[in-house]
Amino acid sequence: MGDKYNEYRLAEEPAPDKVRLWPLYGAGFENLGVNEKLIEVSLPKYGPDELLVRHDACGLCFSDIKIITLGEKHPRISKDMKRDPVIMGHEVVLTIVGVGENLKNQYKVGQRFIVQADIYDDGVNYAYGYMIQGGLSNYAVIGSRVLNGDAGSYLIPIQEDTGYVESALIEPWACVIAAYELKYRTALKAGGTTWIIGVPNTDVNASYTITEGFDEQSHPAKLALTNVPNRFASWLKERAQQLGVEITEVADPAATPFTLADDIVMLGSDADLVEKISPKLAMHGVFAIVSDKPFSRKVSIDIGRVHYNGWVYVGTRSTNVARAYSDTPVRATLKPGGTLWLVGAGGPIGRMHLQRAITLPGAPAIIVATDVSDVRLEDVRSSFEQDAKDHLISLVCLNPTKKEEYEQYMAGVKSCGGFDDIIVLAPIPAVITDSSTYLAADGVMNVFAGVNRGTMAFLDLNDIFTKRTRVIGHSASTVDDMKMMLDDTESGRLSPNRSVAAIGSLEAAKEGLKSLRDATYPGKVVIFPNIKYMPITALPDLKDKLPTVYAKLKDGREWTVEAEEEFLRLMLP
Repeated sequence: MGDKYNEYRLAEEPAPDKVRLWPLYGAGFENLGVNEKLIEVSLPKYGPDELLVRHDACGLCFSDIKIITLGEKHPRISKDMKRDPVIMGHEVVLTIVGVGENLKNQYKVGQRFIVQADIYDDGVNYAYGYMIQGGLSNYAVIGSRVLNGDAGSYLIPIQEDTGYVESALIEPWACVIAAYELKYRTALKAGGTTWIIGVPNTDVNASYTITEGFDEQSHPAKLALTNVPNRFASWLKERAQQLGVEITEVADPAATPFTLADDIVMLGSDADLVEKISPKLAMHGVFAIVSDKPFSRKVSIDIGRVHYNGWVYVGTRSTNVARAYSDTPVRATLKPGGTLWLVGAGGPIGRMHLQRAITLPGAPAIIVATDVSDVRLEDVRSSFEQDAKDHLISLVCLNPTKKEEYEQYMAGVKSCGGFDDIIVLAPIPAVITDSSTYLAADGVMNVFAGVNRGTMAFLDLNDIFTKRTRVIGHSASTVDDMKMMLDDTESGRLSPNRSVAAIGSLEAAKEGLKSLRDATYPGKVVIFPNIKYMPITALPDLKDKLPTVYAKLKDGREWTVEAEEEFLRLMLP
């Protein structure tokens, strides 16, 4: 009898007759599986342009909980789930076990890949684990949408000695590191649509102008003007004629002749109008406020579209519109030697942000990690305190529900100017609003939490031109982000294995998803679709259940490739 682990890796054994999977037939946990259990279906046949793949490990994500909560109302689900259920699981590593005749020169049995889940084909999103069968199944067939979509192949090869778990967790980790790679425009969008609006407190005598971004080198294709002071309007019209820019005058902001604007420029400050016209911003739109007059109140901003649509609000006291973009370019990287606040640091993604901030070059000097769970917070402290010390970083862990200690510390932060960087991992509008008040001059707040479009939070927009603060957001990752994170993993710069808190078999996936909903574990829950039955088990509990696996964990709490090898030898059927 051969070695089960090595035989499994080679994938030379014939695939089983049945596929085991968790179908979701609609919103609610009651619609996950049949009679509370996974189901078995016949192994699908694959065609000449398809691959039969085996899912080896699958991380559970809070995005899965959103699918369960929303069902067919989820923006990425566009099918009748009762007839064509969703098989979730987008944090996945797979092995090829069957190759279609036309693909034999490109792929071979035994090759292992991770999947960039955000799959587009002819501009339509068919995300893995949403419209395409995901990792909460042990086998699947993949075809041209994955292998030859709009970005080419969405499969990314991994090295032979890279572990299954660390590979599966490349996807969520790629989303984390992508948040620090965001790029924002430093001028009006070339070839785009710009809308310039005067408001009641616009200084009609001001010498408004636009330098960079409205010249021969770069300029919008369309320009709309509403209540712009005469002198500036005349200059814009003359310049637009010289540049061949299509220009339209719009008396009523509600009657704009375009659907969406890439840039909205407000001359002056009017909170009501910002709220009214912000929905006219296009994807990755910029709202520039050119004013030396303060807003009279905080402004209600669609923070969900800051997160998902990449909206950004910039500003300047200068009368040169271009300076709203260029004086303080929006940065996404953390300020080296600065102060960082991780709001909701105790969850799986918060821990990833913390690990990255400590480990990579350009680290902050002070990191404040807050969470409302003492259990999670203590686990953060015990997991990362020594690492922080080794990197000469002060790590402070605070629970906001312990008001006296929390408020005293945060008052001290404000008195010292505030935080240079704030990463918000709690999708709660009131928390987002409160967190923004702690930004230092030139500070950046990244709303990483997946708040739905239409979620409003009140922000003090005066800060964007008086303190030059920026509020940005981020969602998902690209193939390039995945490759970058894979390189960080395989080179040893970052270890996704540190994110694992619990493991289990495919039968236990429903239990695992409920534990995710209930925030039972401080890190990621990972499913092994092809092992014998195993309930969701925290890594420290392996000491009694699988002592030889526990012995190969790092410090009795961190997953390792060696522990994984021992685990699979014991748990493969």
